[in-house]
Amino acid sequence: MEALIGAPARERRVPAYAVTTRDGRTITADTLRGRVVFVNVWATWCPPCRAEMPALQQLADAYAAEGLVMLGLSVDRGPAEAVDAFLAERGITYPVAIVRGDVIDAFGGVRGYPTSFLVDKSGVVRHAVMGPVGPLTLRPAIRRLLAEPLGR
Repeated sequence: MEALIGAPARERRVPAYAVTTRDGRTITADTLRGRVVFVNVWATWCPPCRAEMPALQQLADAYAAEGLVMLGLSVDRGPAEAVDAFLAERGITYPVAIVRGDVIDAFGGVRGYPTSFLVDKSGVVRHAVMGPVGPLTLRPAIRRLLAEPLGR
């Protein structure tokens, strides 16, 4: 709801992280500076995570040209190939990394899956959502952050 109405974040966390995506790219908080980043923490065994992924792909596709980066952080502990197969079966093309607790802790931790964070161009977490996201609710927040100048 805070994202929909544009309420300010209660805490101004600036997570520092570095991940290696399933296609071998290294992504850090610094390399994403200047872009709005939607971080989704999920697992293949999580039914709500599975259900929301098509909507996340749609958001990624809809706003990529405007500067949105969708970043999936899988907490799976099984073979990486299982995550790769899961992504391929669902047509997920945005960057995904398999991470450990230190990366999740950088965002303030999670209490359940999925959990998502909307990060502004300066790297500040502006919104956190536990549970499946409502794309219609998030679109106004994404548009607001994309329109903001860097450093606001």
